[in-house]
Amino acid sequence: MQNHDAPAGDLSPQLDHLRDWIGRQETRRDVLAATPVAALSATLDRDDPPPAPGTALPPLWHWLYFTPLTRHSELGEDGHARRGGFLPPVPLPRRMWAGGRLDFLQPLRVGDAVTRTSTIQDVTVKHGRSGTLVFVCVKHDFSNTQGLALSEEHDIVYRDAPPPAAVGAPDTAGAPQPEPTPEPRDEQFSREIVPDPVLLFRYSALTFNGHRIHYDRSYVTGVEGYPGLIVHGPLIATLLLDLLRRHLPDAHVKRFSFKAVRPTFDIHPFTVCGKREGQTVTLWGRDHEGWLTMQATAEIE
Repeated sequence: MQNHDAPAGDLSPQLDHLRDWIGRQETRRDVLAATPVAALSATLDRDDPPPAPGTALPPLWHWLYFTPLTRHSELGEDGHARRGGFLPPVPLPRRMWAGGRLDFLQPLRVGDAVTRTSTIQDVTVKHGRSGTLVFVCVKHDFSNTQGLALSEEHDIVYRDAPPPAAVGAPDTAGAPQPEPTPEPRDEQFSREIVPDPVLLFRYSALTFNGHRIHYDRSYVTGVEGYPGLIVHGPLIATLLLDLLRRHLPDAHVKRFSFKAVRPTFDIHPFTVCGKREGQTVTLWGRDHEGWLTMQATAEIE
């Protein structure tokens, strides 16, 4: 299978073309079955009662649905769908989930027939120490029979390939990483997570995510130049809100925003942390060296 997603240097001349995708829409429908909810509960090592029709989805568990159903012959070398179609054809080989902002208006429930309307909101090109970056913001609106239930803005980042000398270099592989940021040390509750390959594989399977950086060690180290399997950004965000649920079980999340700060790899445990101040819960991820990997805020009631 050939990779048609060739890297590019200066994307400025192509920006106008990429920005032609702004405003494009896509509508999909799905029925929220019970089995994915039970499966994610088991994956997160929870002891939840079996989901039944009418069971409310925990926040972020809607990511189990509307999964990409790209035919195998239409996948690129990285396991993602080839560029084009709904998302703009950004000619950079590495892509990740950079963050998002969500408004939870009413519960989505097991058994609901849900419509998701997706809109490309923005496409921007930036140049930093890690190379060329393209950010694509997609807005998703989820509606059931009661009307709009969830509104989400999803940030995707595309990056250059690593320099050839970096591929396979232990612990320093890939393009330069962001400057490390010390994480806060005033958490009120925390939980250590061991991101073993089984956890990453199960989450990839549940979300039908074929991206090889999460399960194919030879690819992620030999082609993309990272030191280990990359823990999914959405999985870390889900673990942050799962931490909130474990320590504040009666809280209802109204809004949630998160931003990936630094990649998390499966070669070391990491910690999810939280602190409540009134109706705001600050959440963050910390790697084994004490650096901030994800920061998030939840508004609760």
